[in-house]
Amino acid sequence: MTDYQKRYQSWLDSPYFDQKTKDELRRIQNDEAQIQDRFYKDLEFGTGGLRGVIGAGTNRMNIYTVRKATQGLANYIISQGGQDKGVAIAFDSRRMSQEFSREAALCLNANGIKTYRFDTLRPTPELSYTVRKLGCIAGIVVTASHNPPEYNGYKVYWEDGAQITAPRDKEIISQVNLVTDYAAVKTMALEDAVSAGLYLVPGEEIDRAYTEEIKKLALQPELIREMADQLKIVYTPLHGTGNLPVRRILSELGFTHVYVVPEQELPDGEFPTVSYPNPEDPKAFTLALKLAQVVDADVVLATDPDADRLGVYAKDRKTGEYVSFTGNMSGMLIAEYILSQKKARGILPADGALVKTIVTTNMADAVAAAYGVDVIEVLTGFKYIGEQIKWFEENHSHHYVFGLEESYGCLIGTYARDKDAVSAVMALCEVAAACRKEGITLWDQMMAMYEKYGFYREGLHTITLKGIDGAAQIQAMMEKLRTAPPTELGGMKVVAVRDYEKGIRTDRNTGAQTPVNLPKSNVLYYELENDAWCCARPSGTEPKIKFYFGVKGTSLEEADKMLENVKKDLLNLSE
Repeated sequence: MTDYQKRYQSWLDSPYFDQKTKDELRRIQNDEAQIQDRFYKDLEFGTGGLRGVIGAGTNRMNIYTVRKATQGLANYIISQGGQDKGVAIAFDSRRMSQEFSREAALCLNANGIKTYRFDTLRPTPELSYTVRKLGCIAGIVVTASHNPPEYNGYKVYWEDGAQITAPRDKEIISQVNLVTDYAAVKTMALEDAVSAGLYLVPGEEIDRAYTEEIKKLALQPELIREMADQLKIVYTPLHGTGNLPVRRILSELGFTHVYVVPEQELPDGEFPTVSYPNPEDPKAFTLALKLAQVVDADVVLATDPDADRLGVYAKDRKTGEYVSFTGNMSGMLIAEYILSQKKARGILPADGALVKTIVTTNMADAVAAAYGVDVIEVLTGFKYIGEQIKWFEENHSHHYVFGLEESYGCLIGTYARDKDAVSAVMALCEVAAACRKEGITLWDQMMAMYEKYGFYREGLHTITLKGIDGAAQIQAMMEKLRTAPPTELGGMKVVAVRDYEKGIRTDRNTGAQTPVNLPKSNVLYYELENDAWCCARPSGTEPKIKFYFGVKGTSLEEADKMLENVKKDLLNLSE
């Protein structure tokens, strides 16, 4: 009997696991591949937490793997003397999110740690805000972000409000890995936790405070009020957490023509109207664009299920078409607006910093340079942007002005330490109002930025390879790219290679090697001629390898052609 078969049998035999779990496992007793996939390993508690398919087994998201992870977190919190500060907990609209968040709270309570668990769904960025607002030692949000409905996840935040980073992430992981006996994990009854004063529920006061913090960041509230009734906005929360907070913020700012897609308004973990609730996917906008045509909307917005990512379409009045904006494009519109407005008012800090990830558009560098703002580059993952905010406050090196990543996430203030689609909606609508005042559209403004800074265009190609074999294939692909990097991509020479795992940048012309001063990560970055680039990295949360790439052209047509050529060469490399 193999190890995974032994694990499978132990779950069937142990009195600890409930009957529903055992019934699910008995249904796969003749499916060797299923048994192997569910039990060949423990669901990995990675640097951000857990993410996986919901179901019974050690390699699945279920109440037992959630409790086990939480017991490890509880042990770590106690080792740090932080148990009296408490832990904030939120969840999204996914399957089992309520149950997983409740189990996490009761495990912490059984370890003597107070919890502040929202009793209804909240956006991930509000959890980030709540951790700091309540002075908690940590936070947990149960979400799988934009993944398909069969997934759920569990992200851990620390007292600064950002997701855990080194070295704390590794320290927590080691504590989680030390928990090997599921039956030894602590839990308690809800009524006992409540009566002991360990289980608390944050209320409307947190929602109000969160909303007010975002509203303070509007740079021209009077302009918004002036132009609000001239702007038509279509919005979809994609069955997630964004509906109430987004509508609240737009209403309180004065926007009167906000049309919510009725079929996608209510929370639903099955995501019945979309195959993939991701605002990066054009198909997710099908119903929103249909409504936009009916009401003649100026702007079409979508937030993902936990409301930390924002997707955007805007109408090009010259053609009548709705144009898709990538996360890089919408982020740059907001950045240009913030920097230009602050500079015009004399409130742009002399030591201002724009923080971006290594796979975010190089237009960010050009925009920052135009306003005399430093660019700080970090690894992929918004937690590294949140970490920079903490460091700025500790060492007084910079004032945070804006942060963004290419995957449709940005943060316009420091009230939270994670990307926030609620504040991004507010900022993007303020930009749209300012454009309307000038008699132009968001697309006109984007074209003006291209003319000013260069036609920067970016792309992403993802290869999904599931299971044990898939993980091995991804590893082999990265090894091939590491040992035999390409000499050119899209007809442009590779001038340097950054290997973030080795921490070295190699100049391809001279062979000179210099250190890359970022944490070690399995990421390869190719610098190309003409300010073009390409990056390869395995996903930290999904069975995927991702190829990011960017170019700079003299026109949209030229840039898009360059982008296609780079992608074509990448596909050949990955075969």
